[in-house]
Amino acid sequence: MDMNAIRVAEECTRLSDEEGTPFPEIVAALMGAGIEQYHADLLRSEKTYYMPDGTSHVVAGAAVKGVFAREFAGDDVQAAVRAAQAGLPYSQFCTRIAAAGCTGYFVSMTGRRAVYFGRTGENLTEHFPGR
Repeated sequence: MDMNAIRVAEECTRLSDEEGTPFPEIVAALMGAGIEQYHADLLRSEKTYYMPDGTSHVVAGAAVKGVFAREFAGDDVQAAVRAAQAGLPYSQFCTRIAAAGCTGYFVSMTGRRAVYFGRTGENLTEHFPGR
């Protein structure tokens, strides 16, 4: 992964954690750096960013506050996604999806979707708005 993409990945992680930048702006910045997708591991508090050539970079993030539910509740994850789209801060979004049993998610910029998943593989796919 080139140094510019690493810088952008680290900056986007910081901006998300500081809750000052909306998700569409984060996605645009990542795409501008050539980043194809990322994995947010909520249990480990880190994000792994991937380039189309297979290179990647891991960035530590803020720990999720709250408890991770054992069971995945897709409707509750979807409600948290809608709340985030309406302005819910990222830390609160993470707390809500953890309470709904979500342990991580993948975001595909090229596929214009996010896939949220739980401990036993349950998942919910959310397409980017406007799709």
